[in-house]
Amino acid sequence: MSQEPHSHSASVNPDDVERFNRLGELWWDKTGKMGILHDINPIRVKYVVDHACRFLPQEGAPRDRHAERPLEGLAIADIGCGGGILSEALAELGAKVTGIDPAPKNIAVARGHAEKSGLAIDYRNITAEALAATGEQFDAVAALEVIEHVEGPREFVALLSRLVRPGGLLFLATIDRTLKSYALAIIGAEYVLGWVPRGTHSHDKFIRPDELSAWLRQAGLREIDRAGMSYQPFTRQWRKSHDTDVNYLMAAKKHS
Repeated sequence: MSQEPHSHSASVNPDDVERFNRLGELWWDKTGKMGILHDINPIRVKYVVDHACRFLPQEGAPRDRHAERPLEGLAIADIGCGGGILSEALAELGAKVTGIDPAPKNIAVARGHAEKSGLAIDYRNITAEALAATGEQFDAVAALEVIEHVEGPREFVALLSRLVRPGGLLFLATIDRTLKSYALAIIGAEYVLGWVPRGTHSHDKFIRPDELSAWLRQAGLREIDRAGMSYQPFTRQWRKSHDTDVNYLMAAKKHS
């Protein structure tokens, strides 16, 4: 299992890699520190499916988002895949998934869980730079809850664009840089509720949606949608919303 060097890498923050590398089997503990990713994953997956069905036809015909495997035949890269929570969900819907992560323990956990789940996912312990260096391109690339952990977010967006085929899609999810996000995503989620380990996030690394949209344009992509993910305290559930002040999703299309 090879691990790419991390020096001068826009896609890697060594401290964050080590922090996530220590999580191990916690990735698949739905009641543990990474449980929030399981809670929001249905929203993330539906977001990918809805836009893939709209913009990535199958053999010239529209995809049926209600089909059992609506992502059939699509090559999708999951950048910063962690333990494989998103990768497995996309593979179950028919996608040919390549999941990469610079943390070796994450990939080991992801491979082991996929094997138990009977899913064929191409997991690689490499950086996004190393994947781009292969010249591979994908119908869609997802980097969800990743960009706020990298060293160079603007450069990271440009790197992701290289991985998307002309006409393909890029999906991003991150946290807005607002007072509200400091209160909820750091003080609330890390210190009060303990949803994620303390120190997971740094407020100055959060990204305003308009900043992200501008970086996408500079990288040859066009924003086609943005949506918030909001927690409903009374139902204790997450839902897609119009509020992007804390967690938000963004979809972009690469110019053909």
